[in-house]
Amino acid sequence: MVIGPNGEQMGIKSREDALTLASFAGLDLVLMNGSATPAVGKIMDYNKYRYEKQKKQKEAMKKQRETNKDLKEYRMSPDIDIHDFETRVKNAHEYLMKGHKVKGFIRFKGRQMAHPERGREVLERFAERLSDISNIETPVKQDGRIMTIFLAPNK
Repeated sequence: MVIGPNGEQMGIKSREDALTLASFAGLDLVLMNGSATPAVGKIMDYNKYRYEKQKKQKEAMKKQRETNKDLKEYRMSPDIDIHDFETRVKNAHEYLMKGHKVKGFIRFKGRQMAHPERGREVLERFAERLSDISNIETPVKQDGRIMTIFLAPNK
């Protein structure tokens, strides 16, 4: 089955006849569905077809990336330095602006477990600094030696 360059059906033709028609039109004969009975071939510019197909695929990937928002983790410590804290806040701010979620967590080591309130203060300050563009999805909670908070971007 041969389909012409404008989408019209040209009927069932032999392979040689279809190739001759394509060469007269200055186009290519492309096999669209080889498993069908009869096989379907279309007369078209193959390079243009391939370009359009890649363009559609790239656009689909772009939309898929937008729907699959990521979760970025920021590890801190109860005795984090001011500059390190500011850097994490700045990076989290950029990530939240893109529409992704952020997880801030503190892993307590050794004697740091004696003062979990210091870790809680750091995470609450982290959430407070990002409160203009995010809201708290899961409040501060501790699970063993790890304390976490989840932030989601504002709608």
